[in-house]
Order: sequence, then C-alpha cells, then structure tokens
Amino acid sequence: MPSLVIAQTSKPAVDAAAPATIQVTSLRLLRDKNVISQAEYESALKDIGASIGAQATEAPALVIGKWSTSIYGFIEGDAIVDTTQSFGDVAGNGLVQRQDRNFAPPPAVQSTYAGDHGRVQFSVRNTRFGLRLKAPELAKVRASATLEMDFLGTDPSIDPTSSGTYPLAGSSEASFWNNPTMRVRLAYFKVESPIVDMMVGQSWHLFGWQPTYHPNSVLIQGLPGELYGRTMQVRISKTIPTGPTSLEVAVAALRPPQRNSMIPEFTGGLRLSLDKWKGMNTRGSTARELTPLSVALTGTMRNWVTPEFVSLPTKTKSLTTAAVAVTAFVPIIPVSKGHSLSIGGQIMMGSGIADLLTGMTGGMAFPSLAKPAGTTPPAYPQDVENGEVVYDTCANGTAQNDPRSSCFDLHGIQWNVFMAGVQYYLPGLDGRVWISGNYAHIQSPNVADYTRKATTAPAATDYNYVNAAAVRQAEDFFDACLFVDPLPSVRVGVEYAHFDDQYVDRYDNSKHVRAVNHRGQLSGFFIF
Repeated sequence: MPSLVIAQTSKPAVDAAAPATIQVTSLRLLRDKNVISQAEYESALKDIGASIGAQATEAPALVIGKWSTSIYGFIEGDAIVDTTQSFGDVAGNGLVQRQDRNFAPPPAVQSTYAGDHGRVQFSVRNTRFGLRLKAPELAKVRASATLEMDFLGTDPSIDPTSSGTYPLAGSSEASFWNNPTMRVRLAYFKVESPIVDMMVGQSWHLFGWQPTYHPNSVLIQGLPGELYGRTMQVRISKTIPTGPTSLEVAVAALRPPQRNSMIPEFTGGLRLSLDKWKGMNTRGSTARELTPLSVALTGTMRNWVTPEFVSLPTKTKSLTTAAVAVTAFVPIIPVSKGHSLSIGGQIMMGSGIADLLTGMTGGMAFPSLAKPAGTTPPAYPQDVENGEVVYDTCANGTAQNDPRSSCFDLHGIQWNVFMAGVQYYLPGLDGRVWISGNYAHIQSPNVADYTRKATTAPAATDYNYVNAAAVRQAEDFFDACLFVDPLPSVRVGVEYAHFDDQYVDRYDNSKHVRAVNHRGQLSGFFIF
C-alpha cells in the first residue's frame, strides 16, 4: 500500500513509481518546472484571476502526481454607513427609500421613516473561498474544474433590505451577520482542446462577457447598472489568434430565468482584443491584473410562458425578449509608462433582463386581479419574478373587464444602461496605490406604462397596476474609491457612493420625485 508523504517543495514529483506524495507549490512553479504547459497555466490564471487577479500565480497548489488543486480566495471585512435604511451590505439595484420632502401623495401611506434615518453595518459575508482542480493533460486536451463559494447566501430569518423589518418570527440579526450562510458562486468544469473549448456548470453569464468587464469598486458587487450574474449553462467557445489581436467567439445555452419555460436562454458573443496593449485593471475589489484593450458584443434571447391573467388559468401567454450589450476596456496609459490609466464600460439595451442587474425590480409588480363585488377569487398564480415581465391591462387604473381581449398581453420590462469607469495607478509604487470611479445611468422606457397614478385610489373590483410612487423609472449612480496595498496579500479600500433614484410619479424632464442615499464604505482584504 503506498505511503502518504506531505512535503513542501518547489519541485513536484513526477515519478509514477515513487510513493504517493502531496507537494505544496504554486501555479508559477508548476509552469517553471514544466509540470503544466503554458496553455494550462494561462487557463488556470483565467479561472482563478476572476477572483484574485495576478496573485493567482502564487496561489498555493497541492500536487499529487500529475493532478493538482489550487486554493484561492480572500477574507473581507466591511464597515458601511448609509444615510437611509434602504440597503443591506449589498446595495445592488435596490430602491432608495423616499425622504420626507418627497413623500408619496395620498392615498399612499405617508411614511418616510426609512428614507429619513440611516444605519451602520459591519459584515464579513463577502469573504470568498475557491478550489480549482486540474487533471493531467492528454493529447493537448485539458480538463479542469472550479468550485467557488462565498457567504452571501439567503438567510430566511432576516431581510436586511428596505426598511430592515423582520418578516419571520424568531429572526435574529446576530444570526444573519455572525453566522452567514455559505453559497455556491461557481461550480463548473471545462474541456479545452486545439479545436474548441466546452464549459458545463454554473459560471458567469456570457451576456456582457462577464466577468471581464466588471468595474473596480470597494462596494460589494454588482453595482447599480452593472451586468452581474452567474447561472448553469453549456458553453462552446473558440479563440482565434490573428497576429497582434485575438478574436473570441462563444455561444451558450443557459438555464431559463423562469423554470416553467420550455426553452433555454440562448446567448452569443464576439470579443476582439489587442493583446500587446495592456493596462492595469482591477475587477471588483480584488482581481488586479494586466488586461489587454478589448471590446465585446453580446446578445441574449429569453422565452417566457405565464398563465393567462385570471385567477384560475387554463391557458398560457408567451413572450420572447432580447437584449444586446457592448462592453469595452481601453488602456489610455499602458503600464510601460510607469503608471497606468484605463477606462472601461458597458452599454446595454433590452427587456426581461432584470435578474442580471443585482436586486433589480424597480418596484415593478404584476397588477392585481379584478375582484367582482361579493367574491374572493384565488390569487393570480404568478410564476415569474417581479421586474422581468408584466401584464398590460390597457388602462392606467381602470382596465377592460375581459382578460381574453388583446389588452391582456405579456410585455417585457425594458432597461437601458450606460456605465463607465476609470482607474489610475500612481507612478513609482508598482501598482500598489490607485484611485477609481464609476458612473451609471439606468432608465426604463416603459415601466411607467404599467403603473397607476399615485393619487388614484385602487378599486378592489377592477384590475389595478402598482402605485407609481413605488416604482423607479431611472437612477443615477457614481462613486469614488481609493485602494492601498500595504502588503502583497493585504488590501485596504475606502469609497464614497451616491445613489439617486427618480420615481415614476411626477416624472418628467424638469420635475421628478427623487430619493438619495449616500454610502461610505471601508473594507479590508486578505488575499490568498
């Protein structure tokens, strides 16, 4: 029976006849000792670098024969202060609660408490841990798998969003913050060959060519307007080198965002990069590396099938929605100049895509069913998350009474997004000090069409849209960040962020109801 020896060395064993040993090394040393090929090395950096950037080269790797497992991640601690009680530790695209000067008009409830009071939060929930497993290469075909977790999982005992109320008996803040729930972020395997690459499992959504163009920020991502999502998928891709440039082509079939749909989501994209023109780039808070100039075009198509808009449906309504995104990263001053300045961003237009904008509903909800006098029909069996699609009842507050008419059609909620970011790395400090900032504008061209006037009282006997005072039509967001790396494995970041929501009621070019939140965040990271 083979003996098991644990050794810490920079030269992994390759003699199959020797006793089985576990060698502790790194990706860089594995490549330098020719235990893995340059192609395997670059593939590993791509997977691990999405979380910890160039530090992936020194990520600890456990080697048994020709198999290896890399361990990576970071421990994060956040201190957050907000001027309203609108968000948990993840702000995302949640609604900013309205302030006293912008209360909702009657007959809406006249409470603005959450918008007029702030909160302080401390959190370690964005801490991350990952494993990347590599099998031996065979005839230039490489197989690997990635399993990554964090602690931002859903805890039903407390809802930290909105006004911070406790929806369930026995809820505990101590449990939510001190005993966070671990969740799967990534769980996929891929097979790479000279002909084509295939990936199967839960990974980053291809729409927006994620995570390549994620912005730099201290805030826990995704930011307002940022395309940010992971899901189960089967993806086929091919990289075509063309001299100084590379062209990547990818297509994917993904889990439909509505499980009652019979058709997967389909996404495809092209990405062109200028490989030798590189700038320093940090995605999120921890993934810092050299990134080439590139631009990507992606599109996605989704199918929705919902019960007809009656309390006891027997038929369905179907809808196909689509979206397109252009994303780019452009080094203005490359790293060869001793300092680095880069810009990046995205433009996205489409409908039925709210789940890829973190926490996005815009306050939109399905209209209420008509309830004839003296009856209490069952509730509509909604099987779609709010903010994706909605039924049109043909009128703002008063609908036709026949749900079989063309008025009762399914429509996608549209969101148009512009987002831009800048990063500047100070000279003479080897990229250890930098500043960054982002701006995003989000707007829906049609969300107001499915709201009722805030001054109109709902009629229980008729179909009614959601109150316009509860629905956001647009948001402007900007932030400013400072990052410092006092040690190779330690990072400190501080940020100011400004959230400015514009609600549907009284919305026009000159006068609209606004709700503003100011957030300050101080975070520390130990990256391994």
